Amino acid sequence: MNRKKIALRIIAGLIIFITLASVTAYFLLSPEKPWMAFFIACCGGVLDVNFLVTYILVRKNFKG
Repeated sequence: MNRKKIALRIIAGLIIFITLASVTAYFLLSPEKPWMAFFIACCGGVLDVNFLVTYILVRKNFKG
């Protein structure tokens, strides 16, 4: 397997992991501290957007 596919799989795994972790944290924290749950969900969303941009740029420009 070439390095491009390995990099794309790692980035996709990070996207899935961060999405699941932020959604889980949101639902676990929202009854007690809704402001903290919203903050954690927003931080996870920002990381997901950054990794999606990274995924697109790696898929387009990575040679190898």
